[in-house]
Amino acid sequence: MGARADGWWRDRAGAAARLCGEVAALARRGLAASELPPDAAQPAAPAPPDATQPAQGQVVPDWVLVLEGRARQAADSLSVEAGSSKSALFLADSDRLARLLLAPGSGDDAIVDALHGLHGLTIVVTADRELRWRCQQAGAVTVGPGWLLRLL
Repeated sequence: MGARADGWWRDRAGAAARLCGEVAALARRGLAASELPPDAAQPAAPAPPDATQPAQGQVVPDWVLVLEGRARQAADSLSVEAGSSKSALFLADSDRLARLLLAPGSGDDAIVDALHGLHGLTIVVTADRELRWRCQQAGAVTVGPGWLLRLL
């Protein structure tokens, strides 16, 4: 997770924790299908059979936030319910999920590696051109950070 004009460069962990909190709130709210990026023509993955079904026109994405470097310290301040050295669940609210992936090295590499284990519509939010290309090669739809910031 990168730059916003909120002093992130002075307190990377604090900025990451704030963004994680905002994404957790978004995960609780869910998305209207119309809020998906234009390139996201596929429907979101269906909810598990025992999960509450989303309202008509709603999608229930799983969110994975990747932290690298000093921003990884944000995991210490989040309400982590379960996890390991690589990932932690920080929100589990009925059928909505937000997960934290702590990159042991390059965040870009962790994102691309994670894509290979995902199925269905996958959207990667990044402003980095090389990462966009790598993610598209792995089958993901890519959008700029403005898309996510408008949702928050």
